[in-house]
Amino acid sequence: MDAIFKALADPSRRTLLDSLARRNGQSLRELCADLAITRQAVTKHLAVLEAANLVTTVRRGREKLHYLNAAPISEIAERWIGRYDRARAGALADLKHALEATTMSKPEFVYVSYIKTTQERLWQALTDPAWISRYFENTGPSSDWLPGSPVKWKMRPDGDFNDWGQRVLESVPNERLSYTWHNYEQELADYFGWSAEKLAELRKEPISMVTFAIEPSGDQVKLVVTHEGFESETEMLTSLREGWPAILSNLKSELEAA
Repeated sequence: MDAIFKALADPSRRTLLDSLARRNGQSLRELCADLAITRQAVTKHLAVLEAANLVTTVRRGREKLHYLNAAPISEIAERWIGRYDRARAGALADLKHALEATTMSKPEFVYVSYIKTTQERLWQALTDPAWISRYFENTGPSSDWLPGSPVKWKMRPDGDFNDWGQRVLESVPNERLSYTWHNYEQELADYFGWSAEKLAELRKEPISMVTFAIEPSGDQVKLVVTHEGFESETEMLTSLREGWPAILSNLKSELEAA
């Protein structure tokens, strides 16, 4: 945690994080516009934030885009905010966001985790049914994970696997896995109490996709999860932002305890 607090101690670095909180996925040029310092200085500040795992980068063509990674800050909150205080703290944060009406120009979910494991073992955890059942808590996907294959989904521990049209897009063992996400299904409508009219409206949204990128990082493995393809802030994206961190935290815990 020392690296995190050191990174947060500098006002310029906090300004960079504030900028990414307002609008995630910015290039170096865009981030430089918020600071009255040289491009070289901004690059150095970003390197410190990336080393502390507070910022992660994703290549999009020739551009290198920067994303705020809230996972380390969340871990700090978990350490010092008691279980019974979290709901109150969360409610205050939700109120603050609602009042400020903060929006992002690129609605998507990006999450970075460093796991003490190997690339091979992480790949196994992402694709093996027994592993998936453990950190998804007896729900989640099932597939042979070959490009073009269906990805079936089980929403409830006592439910069946459903083919909701999800397909494997890319599968490079130990490096990269990508598949399309499901649309709003009747089972989801039943669970959340949506009317037939609301379900029909929600189903007009474009299909998203999730990508797991695995790369070595010293004695750990870096996992970058990107869920994208949203045109706006949707119910699906809101749900994923709440669900993925819990699932990925379970994944990390299971791998490091094994």
